[in-house]
Amino acid sequence: METPTLSVDQISDVIQKWRETPEEGWKPEDVKLFLDLGYSCIAQGDAAQLLTFLQDVRNKEIVQSMGCGLLAPLANEMTKKEKTLVQCEMAMTHLTMTCRPNELLYGLLKLMDDTDASVISNTIIALAPHLHTVLLRMGEGRAASLDSALSSIQKQLSRLPVPYTTQLEESDQYGLCRSCSALTDFVKPFVEEVKGKYGKKSSQCLEDQELNDVLLKFCMRCLREPIFQAQLDPSRKSSLWFFAVEIMAILASLQKPLADLVLYVPKKRSIVVEETQETDECRASFAYLLFVQGIGIDYFPAVFSPRFILQSNMEYINLLLSRKDESYVLKGLELYARSLDSVEDGSLTVDLLELKTFYSVQQNLRHILIECPSQKLRERSLLVLQYFINKLNSKAKHRFFRCMLKTSQHSGIEGYIVKNIKNQVEFSMKPGNENEWFFGVEFIYLLEQALSLPQGAETYLLQNMDRIMEGLNLLRYLLIRDKEWKSKSAAVWEELCRIKDDHLKMMRLGITMSRTYYINEAKTLREDYKLKAREARAAAKSTQPIKGLNMKHDKMADMSPEVQYQVIQNALVSFDLMESLIFRIEEIKDEKAKSVN
Repeated sequence: METPTLSVDQISDVIQKWRETPEEGWKPEDVKLFLDLGYSCIAQGDAAQLLTFLQDVRNKEIVQSMGCGLLAPLANEMTKKEKTLVQCEMAMTHLTMTCRPNELLYGLLKLMDDTDASVISNTIIALAPHLHTVLLRMGEGRAASLDSALSSIQKQLSRLPVPYTTQLEESDQYGLCRSCSALTDFVKPFVEEVKGKYGKKSSQCLEDQELNDVLLKFCMRCLREPIFQAQLDPSRKSSLWFFAVEIMAILASLQKPLADLVLYVPKKRSIVVEETQETDECRASFAYLLFVQGIGIDYFPAVFSPRFILQSNMEYINLLLSRKDESYVLKGLELYARSLDSVEDGSLTVDLLELKTFYSVQQNLRHILIECPSQKLRERSLLVLQYFINKLNSKAKHRFFRCMLKTSQHSGIEGYIVKNIKNQVEFSMKPGNENEWFFGVEFIYLLEQALSLPQGAETYLLQNMDRIMEGLNLLRYLLIRDKEWKSKSAAVWEELCRIKDDHLKMMRLGITMSRTYYINEAKTLREDYKLKAREARAAAKSTQPIKGLNMKHDKMADMSPEVQYQVIQNALVSFDLMESLIFRIEEIKDEKAKSVN
């Protein structure tokens, strides 16, 4: 090994001196010279000469004491994949077999932590086998060392972007997929070690349990990053798909009960995850892989009731639906639908609705239906909402409808709920389906709520049109099926008629007031238009803008007169439509009265 300042003979003398001097006799300048010589060999492309020195048995104590200082330059060459790659690999292998394990672990993890973003993948792939060798050499405390190593690797992996298209995953520009493959190879021997201890109670110890916990923590972290963010498609077995399969297989091999994983809560120890948000995402990812993608379902043959699975998954569904990213919301909807698949129609009881997670999920669905810009997600959310409604029993449906009518504050959703109420009434009137919630006294309270106008006759009818029209259709249906109601209970039928009369009276008054308002606005608009035309003919340039209409909080000042006029005409047509339905209800009432007489 040559340097610009020392000849070959001088270097040989120095090396001989090191061989003859005990380790405690080496000075800091000796360490510096050793590292300078090693760095020089690597920089000059003479890694073969360095390897010869390292492998010389006479230099074992020198290498054992000072060799860790060469980890950084060797790793740098290995990630660059220079011509000396093979020699550098062999040198690194020799160091990991010769130097002190604790020093090696510290040095390798520091290299991992200091990795530049551009070579994260290459660094992980290059160092993982050598890190594995070091860990296998360690005795007591190896579980904690493995935890540190895995945490360091996963921290670097989290810096890599997760590919969100097939093309990006196939190109693997940043090496995430390659790194994940290297990571599974890295942990497999430790997994096999844990599996080999099962059934041998005499060999079980605290270290084995800690190793098991470390692997569990590792798997749950992988579920969060990168699997939680990945776009998995069962029709295309991609690299990340196989990584997810490997992680689920490892989880199964740890022999943890399914309930412990679905309801996974980290232990209060330094070697497990502590952040609640991260833990929730880990469990959400596990539930999604298991119940939606079916990955690992054969590994967990435990028997749980569909209700238990649904209730367990609601927390994760809520987490996914509350996200802003479309891919997370879609996963939440898929998990929700799949969790409902095995639930029998009409079997979910009202006590579930009292759970906070069930309430939060429905409110998140409501938010998606109203606010989400994606039509695909809105349509999917509506399908899932209906799927959930179908699973509720009559009492639960009654409670759910009342809750949604009270909290949705959106005419479209309220109209959808009222339509469901009508469907439930029709179902409940069939033989064998009778119940008090939709065909009895309890229905009275629901009907009153469904038909109520928030501000009475002054309610903005156009804004509430979806709910109003469905409410009128419900009334029309009830009148058509009057015989069943009368035979069921004369008192209930009388109460229904009272509600109907009060509602129609209020509706007629509201329509009259609203129509008068819009007719007056149309008249004002025409007069303003004529005035402006006269001023234009007189060549008097008007400086006054056309008066804007303030339609029950809907400002139209920015609209042209033509658009304003069209809005008014559409409103009047809507009032005619409501009125025609009211007229039809009155006709049915009269026809029924005549048939009785």
